[in-house]
Amino acid sequence: MKTDTLYQHGTLALLVPGLLTGTLTMKELLQHGDTGIGTGEGLDGELIILAGKPYQVNSRGEVHVVGDDFTLPFANSHFADYQPLMSVESASKTDLNQQILELSGLQNAFFSIKITGTFSGVKTRAVAKSSQPYKSLAETAKQQSVFTRDEVAGTLIGYYSPQLFDGIAVGGFHHHFLADDHTFGGHLLDFAAVTGDVSIQLFSTLEQHLPVDNDDYRQHDFAQDNIKEDVHQAEG
Repeated sequence: MKTDTLYQHGTLALLVPGLLTGTLTMKELLQHGDTGIGTGEGLDGELIILAGKPYQVNSRGEVHVVGDDFTLPFANSHFADYQPLMSVESASKTDLNQQILELSGLQNAFFSIKITGTFSGVKTRAVAKSSQPYKSLAETAKQQSVFTRDEVAGTLIGYYSPQLFDGIAVGGFHHHFLADDHTFGGHLLDFAAVTGDVSIQLFSTLEQHLPVDNDDYRQHDFAQDNIKEDVHQAEG
């Protein structure tokens, strides 16, 4: 079990033109990690994997455990081996991200963070599943639902990617969230403050898996796409 390897299926860049077909099953993804994030075919909700269990937050805000046959166009996973980094009290999202980078000194490395605690002013989102023919990421992401909680206890799982790899992943932080009672979660857009414990896991290896059996992916000309702008607009 490699705890220094981050496994990534697909890239965020391939989502930009609407290559949203599920090209990896959840069963296959879980062979590469017990922790992670992702989205389903057609941008079907937001996923967060904790202790080997994959939770999907759909566009109605419902949280479900998905089966082995659930397919994904994009996902990250790894085997958890988090190490304590710090405790925070009433830290904003911006301050938290800055503190993590300053304390870890890992701005040019891939790493994951896990935060358990109480979050206030939380805003998450989940996109409604679309059907073929798929539209672009920018168009599909408009069909999103935004959810808020004044205060909620839960877990944040996030990945940091160096700016050098922007487009393959999101350059910077990409966070998903799941409430402890499993009634709330999604892609984490923002929070006002968090009080809790922060742990970190550094990766020395990125294992990039591409959907080479998918004809649409093999034939697409990515030179026509505005990759970075569309990725950051959709993920922001």
